[in-house]
Amino acid sequence: MNSRLRLLIDHLFSPLLLAAYVAWAVVWVGGAASFATLGSTVEALARLAMIVFLAGFMACASELLDGRPWAYRALCLLMTACALGLIASNRSGVTPILLVLMTASLAAHLHGRELTLWVVALNVVFLAILAGVWQLEGRSLWVTAVAHFSFQLFAALLMRTARRAEDMAAQLRATNAELLTTRTLLAESVRDQERLRLSRELHDVAGHGLTALKLNLESLARDPRQPDPQRAELCRSLADDLLQNLRRVVQQMRDGPGIDLRAALERLGLPIPRPRLRLELPDGAGPVDRDAVEAVLRAVQEALTNAARHGHARELCVRLVSVGPEWTLRIDDDGRAPDDLRMGGGLSGMRERFEQLGGALKAGRNESGGLRLEARWPREAPR
Repeated sequence: MNSRLRLLIDHLFSPLLLAAYVAWAVVWVGGAASFATLGSTVEALARLAMIVFLAGFMACASELLDGRPWAYRALCLLMTACALGLIASNRSGVTPILLVLMTASLAAHLHGRELTLWVVALNVVFLAILAGVWQLEGRSLWVTAVAHFSFQLFAALLMRTARRAEDMAAQLRATNAELLTTRTLLAESVRDQERLRLSRELHDVAGHGLTALKLNLESLARDPRQPDPQRAELCRSLADDLLQNLRRVVQQMRDGPGIDLRAALERLGLPIPRPRLRLELPDGAGPVDRDAVEAVLRAVQEALTNAARHGHARELCVRLVSVGPEWTLRIDDDGRAPDDLRMGGGLSGMRERFEQLGGALKAGRNESGGLRLEARWPREAPR
């Protein structure tokens, strides 16, 4: 199944939306008898309005209109007209449920003054229908209006709370990913410092002692009074080999094995269940330059959190290959990249890191419509 289709199904059949579909079905079934009394033509129009309302509700819930605010508002106007028209033409007590669904849909995408004005206008028209069409008055009018408004308010608050919880969870995942990357880099920095300290100790203490031993053995081997010059020469040769081996060990400690990039990236993806991180890294050694490794880690971290928060992706693929004198990093997700992709703070920070390495970063849409980040930089760090 196509990843985009799977994502759409996940959105449309979440528990909250299933409850909304049940509420819509109650209106459909509960208003059936009242619709039938209106004549076949009006009944058909009423059924069509119900279907249009459901289709619009599903389109808003699936987030297909993200990045198209005017299309979303136009659809909401159409849904509002359908809901109010059905309420005006049908005095069934279940049709105002559509206003609860409408308010929940509005609260999922709008906020602040715009949401308040929209809900107030919705209920002013509803109140006019109750008074003018349903012929309610006095206490009955206000009890009915306030009761339905309280249901709408509850739905709006519930939806806003759910949205805030999602935003906080996404922010927490992003912060956790950043902390994991920082911890990995700090741990490697501590190991680098410890290796450097030990290498200095070996060089200064053991190296100095072996050099002195070698010089003394050379002097002893040249002494004409030495009864066994061959044995003295053998000891000098052994001391020389040991000194050379010590220098190689010191150099290896200074160079260090570097960060295990695959392990660091796998740890980075663990706290984020979606998108799933898929790694395509070289079997051999990857970049050893500390700045290059940090740039890769930070780029994947930013792409992972952006895909989870904005792109609604299910999978993030990270490919790292060596092409001639360059490293190439390509990051693809299967979400939805915006049409007018802009270099925000995160992408600008990525680009600056790779430019400091003597490379470049490009951002665009891939074949499936998701975000693609491609970075190139030389294998040899610029002097």
